[in-house]
Amino acid sequence: MDSLFDTDTPQSPAELAASLAPPAAPGHFDELRGRAFTVATKSEAQGQDLAPAWGRFFEHLGLDGFPDLDRRTASLERQIRDNDVTYNVYADASGPQRPWSLDLFPLIISPQSWQQIEAGVQQRVRMLDRVMADVYGPQQLLASGLLPPALVQGHPGYLRAMHGVQPVGGTHLHIAAFDLARGPDGNWWVVSQRTQAPSGLGYLLENRLSISRLFPKPFEALHVQRLAASYRALVDGLKRMSPAGADSHIALLTPGPYNETYFEHAYLARYLGLSLVEGSDLTVRDQRLYLKTLQGLEPVHGLLKRLDDEFLDPLELRADSKLGVPGLLQAIRAGHVLVANTPGSGFLESPALLGFLPALARHLLGEELQLPALPTWWCGEQAALADVLPRLGERVIKPTYPGPDSFNSVQGRSLQRCTLDEWAGRILRGSDAHTVQDYLPLSQMPTWSHEPQSPHIVPRSAMLRVFAVCDGPQSWRVLPGGLTRIATANEEVATMQRGGSSADTWVLTQGPGDVDHTTLLAQASRAGAPLLHRKPLVTSRAAENLYWLGRYTERCENMIRLAHLTLDCLNGEDQSSRPLLTWMGDLAVRNALVLPDVPAASLAPRVFERSLIAGLGGHNGIASVGFNLRAVKLAAFAVRERLSQEHWNMIVRAEQEFSRRCLEDIKDGDYASLDAVRMLEAASGQLAAITGAQTDRMARDDGWRLLSIGRYLERLGFLAASLAHGFETSSVHDAGGFEALTALFDNTITFHARYQQSREVAALLDLLVLDRDNPRSLGWVAQALVGRLAKLASGDSGKADELAMHVPDPGHWDLAQLCTVDETGQHRQLIELLQQCTSAAFAVSDEIGTLYFTHSSAPEPVVGA
Repeated sequence: MDSLFDTDTPQSPAELAASLAPPAAPGHFDELRGRAFTVATKSEAQGQDLAPAWGRFFEHLGLDGFPDLDRRTASLERQIRDNDVTYNVYADASGPQRPWSLDLFPLIISPQSWQQIEAGVQQRVRMLDRVMADVYGPQQLLASGLLPPALVQGHPGYLRAMHGVQPVGGTHLHIAAFDLARGPDGNWWVVSQRTQAPSGLGYLLENRLSISRLFPKPFEALHVQRLAASYRALVDGLKRMSPAGADSHIALLTPGPYNETYFEHAYLARYLGLSLVEGSDLTVRDQRLYLKTLQGLEPVHGLLKRLDDEFLDPLELRADSKLGVPGLLQAIRAGHVLVANTPGSGFLESPALLGFLPALARHLLGEELQLPALPTWWCGEQAALADVLPRLGERVIKPTYPGPDSFNSVQGRSLQRCTLDEWAGRILRGSDAHTVQDYLPLSQMPTWSHEPQSPHIVPRSAMLRVFAVCDGPQSWRVLPGGLTRIATANEEVATMQRGGSSADTWVLTQGPGDVDHTTLLAQASRAGAPLLHRKPLVTSRAAENLYWLGRYTERCENMIRLAHLTLDCLNGEDQSSRPLLTWMGDLAVRNALVLPDVPAASLAPRVFERSLIAGLGGHNGIASVGFNLRAVKLAAFAVRERLSQEHWNMIVRAEQEFSRRCLEDIKDGDYASLDAVRMLEAASGQLAAITGAQTDRMARDDGWRLLSIGRYLERLGFLAASLAHGFETSSVHDAGGFEALTALFDNTITFHARYQQSREVAALLDLLVLDRDNPRSLGWVAQALVGRLAKLASGDSGKADELAMHVPDPGHWDLAQLCTVDETGQHRQLIELLQQCTSAAFAVSDEIGTLYFTHSSAPEPVVGA
């Protein structure tokens, strides 16, 4: 690589970039050089001076800038991977996630170009808001023929249930996105617009943070405009227009972790300080929207939605939607909740609408559009149809309406004559469903390629998505930047679904005095006042997943230890002990390590062993270690935004490695006990790291308390039932059974350090049942469980007592009584206590579900209502 930069004549970084960078394709605007080239002039382009902004960018890389770009690329890829920035075309919790693709170089926009974009976008969003107000109000535009009714009332995005509804705050559109392309003449054109739930606000922020850290000197030297002020204005605007004003509770509504852009939903919610919620987290009561939290129902006054309108309310829209909130439209109609954007804006996204906007701007605003759209023809008009059919090969065919019968955009220039004729026939048969748009060669920006045997600076076609955000009633500002999407090689379509990449977007200012350094910190804090501590809300859904994350984590540890002990017993010195084999075999069956129709361990130990090892992967109805590891991963996936990156990585790695070893080490009928034991030991070490992250790296809020309660309930039930069965089968009176019990409680070292080689029942019960300094004893678990339940109730002594009453009080346990043997030789009082502990685990679990997850108990006062 160094040879590429070894020249006889010293070159500045800008001159070196000009000599290394091939020009854009003929007819495309070259962002690097600030002009377009023809076929005749392309050979002269390489080596020409760069556009002023790009020249300054490369000059500030420093003398070692170019040789260092590969290292920066590797650093960028590692940062994206470590931050788990993903974009999943086919999201699958059990499959690999696709890392977000980000190029090293930003798209640089001059102040002059940005002025044209900013003014044009502000004008367009004002006009679109007025169009929506008319369509859902007097419908004068339809009556006058300025808007064809088929493009509105025939569009699936038009919601008749919203007609006549005046949105809270008086504004319909709070976020609008416009996809722009720069033509060969250097001017920007609108290609499409998005109003339902435009994506990109989170990704562009991640792009900015990543690239500005890699190029701090160029970022400062070029006086790039910051982004935080626009995000702050959006949140402040939503609060001002919401029913509760500045004290409004705003939530971000996501379809959930299986959505392709879920990363940005979680990222944006954290950055803006909003509650991240799913439809199942919300409920409508008395035409008001509430969030189901551990402390009851919390009013929600505003929703920033990230799902399409048709899924919002299964009562009035799609009845099969599991993503929305029943009754949400009624709450909107009643004026009790602001939704951004107001449902029903989907018809504005139709490409056919672009052709009618110039006349609408003159009618509604009395102005000509400052930012033109590509010439667009809706084939539902006979004159437009006659005009476009002869020239389909020069244009792009797009669907007018979305839906299952829709099609992907098609470039006529890429089609054969016979295929063009077929398209002409389709358009004639369904003219209103087709829209035709002029073809525009996209501008090409420099990208950095560090692959061997390829040029290091490669031009790629790019499209810019800019966002207008509402900062108050009928007031919008344009976020000074955007999401730049880069096409793959030899592609003209810049889209992430087709494997494209992205780039940061740098909007330059005239000087350092024009750079806005606003942050998202509260004004009081920036003035020197301390930040107010706001207790974070824990939704019932997140709490339930955290609770089960705790239970499955503990269950995994128990299953690994039980499987390990069983294999040891089947292959050790005690394999002839019938009580021990009976006890271990029964536990393995009860805990679904082995199916119940497998011959007992005491009768056919080798068959039992093979069945246990074969089932470790957790398939075919066996809820063994692999099954529970997958359950841990799924529960963690549902609350991914609450876990540290290291915590999540450990969970994924543990599940993947165990599954891989089950496939590789235990196959073709080879059920080697030694391989299985090694596999279990490796998984045990990984589980220890996972539980350490849960213990030491999570905030001690109610969600974490439920996670730990889940672990304690699982531990209490499993250990109590195992100990009881050990006494019932008399395994505890066998030397091997005694040792196995202490091992199952993970107390072997502690027991021998305290009692040496004693095998007295009293010593065993003292350590495993009564010792409240031992975290693996039943007394400690019961005591810790009551304490966690009391804190979870947040001072509600009645609720705390209601939950704690199910848990036996270790303060009343007596060693002498527990050691007492009845006339049949059984420790009856001990067995009864252990059965109470097992029953308590089930009872408390049921009560927690009723009180905190389903909210199905008697009505309680609504928090803050």
